[in-house]
Amino acid sequence: MSELSNPDYHFSPKGLLLGAQMLFVAFGALVLVPLLTGLNPNVALFTAGAGTLLFQIITKGKVPVFLASSFAFIAPIIYGTQTWGVPGTLCGLAAAGGLYVIISFVVRIGGPDILKRVLPPVVTGPVIMVIGLVLAPVAVNMALGKTGDGSAVLFPQSTALIISLVSLAVTITVSLLAKGWLRLVPILVGIGVGYALALFYGIVDFSSVAKAPWLAMPAFTLPTWNLEAVLYIVPIAIAPAIEHFGDILAIGGITGRDYLKEPGIKNTMLGDGLATSLASFLGGPPNTTYSEVTGAVALTRAFNPAIMTWAAIVAMALAFVGKLGAFLLTIPAPVMGGIMVLLFGAIMVVGVNTLVRAGHDLMHPRNMTIVALIVIFGTGGMALPIGTFKLAGIGLAGVLGVVLNLVLPGRKAADASLCAPGEAKPDERILVD
Repeated sequence: MSELSNPDYHFSPKGLLLGAQMLFVAFGALVLVPLLTGLNPNVALFTAGAGTLLFQIITKGKVPVFLASSFAFIAPIIYGTQTWGVPGTLCGLAAAGGLYVIISFVVRIGGPDILKRVLPPVVTGPVIMVIGLVLAPVAVNMALGKTGDGSAVLFPQSTALIISLVSLAVTITVSLLAKGWLRLVPILVGIGVGYALALFYGIVDFSSVAKAPWLAMPAFTLPTWNLEAVLYIVPIAIAPAIEHFGDILAIGGITGRDYLKEPGIKNTMLGDGLATSLASFLGGPPNTTYSEVTGAVALTRAFNPAIMTWAAIVAMALAFVGKLGAFLLTIPAPVMGGIMVLLFGAIMVVGVNTLVRAGHDLMHPRNMTIVALIVIFGTGGMALPIGTFKLAGIGLAGVLGVVLNLVLPGRKAADASLCAPGEAKPDERILVD
């Protein structure tokens, strides 16, 4: 019997156990986003589970993926909550899910290749780089014991540096040297060791945990209409939309199934978009397919999507444990800052790798123009006034990249400059290991 259709995982203790394991793999990254952005971790758990179930309904339960908090939206959430408050920011996040839905219908009409034409790596790569670079000051400030914007000092700098650097070192060590399941949860291990060190220095406050009830309704928050938040956040969905395409290819390669045909990228993208909008309407961060869980699927060979149903149910159940959310909020800023230094740097590297794998000649005038303007406009503080609003930061970078790719001449010449598969250009051979 096929692993994908094995009924042993449906309504069984075995399926529940495997689902709980998958949630454990995703847990560190899942709750990291709300902890960094000020959203409620219990709500994030609930919306991750609800979003995964909705995704499975849309895709007819055929794809073994788990949807949870997206790192791509950390910077806009932090900026948004400081600028428009949580409800206004949630409006922009819900609209970003709507862009996924629109893209899914474009793909339904024009086929999957239309994504490659409108959003090639020369656009998505630098946009992803901007996401990581914009977040860099937040990571450094928290690693130094300050608030994310650097406006206030929370802990002595010497103490904060010790805790943040140990958290960072442990995370790196686990990701490089650990074996089996442990290698899948480097963030969780790094946070655990950093938290233990914070306890040693006496900077953890448990008063909120003592006051929190064991069982409580998650603190759901509804969005309020804010056009400026929509204009700022929606373009950011360009990068994770392309990432979704890659994730579906990855899980298909692991299971041996072609999910681009069945259920089709048009349906997986639709499911991701609706899950993101659902999460935002309840007060949670946008959802995305989780690479950590995909890695766990590859390791365990547990391909049945029913396992993800169990993971979703466990996540939703944990959302009602009030003391869990209160405990997560006691993690000091330096612990999170140490993890963020690596995490946000890794996001930037993913963008660079997107360009490298595509083989683009970045010295070609067209490619150089697109990449240069995206990065400088996105990180340099450029803003485009639109009436009483302005388009800036990552949102401006995304829109600019799409427009430049569509209007600049010489696309065929730029494409012709690609290296042959596996071949380095003569002046690049010295860079090849």
